[in-house]
Amino acid sequence: MKYIFTTFFLTLSYLSIAQSPKATHNFDFDWKFLLQDITEAKNANFDDSNWQEVQLPHDWSIKQPVSKENAGKGWMAGAMGYLPGGIGWYRKGFQLPKSDEGKKVVIQFDGVYHQSDVYINGEHLGFHPYGYTTFEYDLTPYLNYGGENTIAVRVDHSDAPSSRWYSGSGIYRHVWLKVTDPVHVATWGTYITTPEISEKEAQVNIATTIENSSQSPVEVLVENQIIDKQGKKVAVEKSKLQVGASKQETLQQSLMLKDPQLWSIKAPNLYAMETTVKVNGKAVDQYKSTFGVREIRFDADKGFFLNGENIKMKGMNLHPDAGSLGTAVPDRSYLRRLQILKEYGVNAIRCSHNPPTSEFLDMCDSLGFVVIDEAFDKWKGGYYAKYFDEWWQGDMDAMVLRDRNHPSIVLWSIGNETGEQFDTTGEGTERAIMLRDYVYDLDPSRLVTAGLRPDQERRHNANGFAQSLDVVGYNYQEPWLKDEKRQFSDRIMYVSEAFCYYRNRKNKFRAFDPVNPWYDVANNDFVFGQFLWPGVDYMGESKRWPSMGRVNGLFDVCMFEKPAAAFHRSVWNDEPMVRIAVADQSLDIDPGKPHWSWPFLADHWNFPQYKGRIILVQTTTNCDSVELVLNDKSLGFRNTSDYSNNTIVWHVPYNEGRIVARGYKAGREVTNYELKTAGEPAQILLSADRTQIAADGQDLSHIAIRIVDKKGIVVPDADRTITVEVLGLGNGRLLGLDNGDLRDSFTPNSIQTYFGKALLTVQSGRSKGAIQVIVKSERLPDAILQITTE
Repeated sequence: MKYIFTTFFLTLSYLSIAQSPKATHNFDFDWKFLLQDITEAKNANFDDSNWQEVQLPHDWSIKQPVSKENAGKGWMAGAMGYLPGGIGWYRKGFQLPKSDEGKKVVIQFDGVYHQSDVYINGEHLGFHPYGYTTFEYDLTPYLNYGGENTIAVRVDHSDAPSSRWYSGSGIYRHVWLKVTDPVHVATWGTYITTPEISEKEAQVNIATTIENSSQSPVEVLVENQIIDKQGKKVAVEKSKLQVGASKQETLQQSLMLKDPQLWSIKAPNLYAMETTVKVNGKAVDQYKSTFGVREIRFDADKGFFLNGENIKMKGMNLHPDAGSLGTAVPDRSYLRRLQILKEYGVNAIRCSHNPPTSEFLDMCDSLGFVVIDEAFDKWKGGYYAKYFDEWWQGDMDAMVLRDRNHPSIVLWSIGNETGEQFDTTGEGTERAIMLRDYVYDLDPSRLVTAGLRPDQERRHNANGFAQSLDVVGYNYQEPWLKDEKRQFSDRIMYVSEAFCYYRNRKNKFRAFDPVNPWYDVANNDFVFGQFLWPGVDYMGESKRWPSMGRVNGLFDVCMFEKPAAAFHRSVWNDEPMVRIAVADQSLDIDPGKPHWSWPFLADHWNFPQYKGRIILVQTTTNCDSVELVLNDKSLGFRNTSDYSNNTIVWHVPYNEGRIVARGYKAGREVTNYELKTAGEPAQILLSADRTQIAADGQDLSHIAIRIVDKKGIVVPDADRTITVEVLGLGNGRLLGLDNGDLRDSFTPNSIQTYFGKALLTVQSGRSKGAIQVIVKSERLPDAILQITTE
């Protein structure tokens, strides 16, 4: 795990590296970019003065015009959300002091999409094809110490669309510059496991890999100490190790941790392992790894156990993009998303279908999510086919070695819906075993899984593919789970992808059966969890123009909760709840792909067109019963158990005013929810998740924009065009503007509200001060909000 120093030494477009035994510096700022292929751009003396100045993470595709001409062919149509790819170049200048001569200097890219070539001072460092894994290059032999250096990166996404979903284009994740002593902990060089745990103590094993890039052998002293969350040293172990010239050696140590605080979903306690490397008594490297003490176990009959507690995984599949931000998603945006999902009741994440950022996994560690970390979508088919033979090992290394200390990760996934599951030659199963066994070599402490595509012929059993997996993930196959269990009693299984609303039937894959698939998980102990597809709307995989994405999530790209999300809130969250939704198929909603969708629902009470007519109202709840009250007149009580999907159906004569649902448990009201008819738009209401943010150039404030009437009620049926200004030179900038409707293309500072709402994302600059946000709309007073950067 990275040890990130947060002090940056910046001079114009150059980064001067401070002297230190070891430093890892953020390398995201002061890049130049051009969306054009110029071979000479690799040269150090190339003139890039007219190029665009950009900050990483950066996705060039999301800023381009949407066009139907950008659609892919066949099943790839709409995969990039009708946005283009292309070829782009990035360049950055920096300086290193003379005192760094003799040290090792490495540049690390957390993700470049895709087919990147990296140059330092005109020298080619290497080619990296896969867009979803971390890679690094040694700059040491090519640097000008005390002078100027230039990094140049060519990114080739001319084959867009290349993934089944929106991938973005460019250097879309962080970049780091690491300066170390020649003798240091190797990249991802610690491996921490906790094989023996009791209430009184835990055995903590650590394997530390030391790299000696000097020309002489050395004897090193490796000191590993465990630090608890209060910053107290609670265990220490020291050992010596001989490391040959230009060699790596791994040291095995074991520490005993007294009275361990276990990591769990409810109490995600974390420890730090601080590794100090000394040569001749002098500390030459320090390395910090975060880990958790926890026991995971899977049982074929009872499912998943964490620290001995039987837990159902209530999960979502997540893609890495975020609406108008594309795939260049700042860390704070991911954190906001995970915090919202945690409150909703989600306890598990499947990273579909590629490794996430390491920062994302840090957040899962600290918030208490269990995670399935996934390496690939396809193997010898689709996007990865041309890379597989040469690159699969390196890309698997990049996932497992980087991520294996994260306590949140409970399974490694080697693929999703690969064509090999249908193979009848035996070659596909051999490939699965090859990948599985390679993961075992890197991390024997976890089991291996993959997601299987629906197949009524069950070829994955006949060819042994499913049997090659430790744990089998079933995509949309709930009707077959009991049959699979009868045939393979020792199989560990879960639903790796599930429809949010409808269920299949054996004789009809898309049967539109309204019994929610969650019940197949809840009512069967041997199914340990479910991962909804999708949890959140995402870019790409659009099935109809002009929609830019898949819109069947329970949250839209603004992370506004949809009315249809009430069901899973009711079964995944213990907090008493009730919600009201109105079913109306005339609503202006992007339907997405039918079987992943649901009947159109609204969470407002503005239906003047139905006055005096009967409308269908749903109350979804985890309470025993609900009373529905319209304009202070009770419409009666109904028991939840008399209806399917925790959803009581009411037929109500519409009249404007106020409708209230009261939830009861054991005869006592424990919660309520109301909708009110809104009047005419009267003002713009701004609400920020944070009004004080860090002046680090990367922090965010997410500002919800609502058009409300004079009483403050959101007006859902009078959407307005809004324009946004962000003032405060150097203190911040407008990063993104969304309304949750992916049929509306992204524009720099103007958008129409959708059901009365929109979301503005502001990013801090690198100076302290104030950011003033002004939102305007015709015939409404301006709304002003101030954000402070500190």
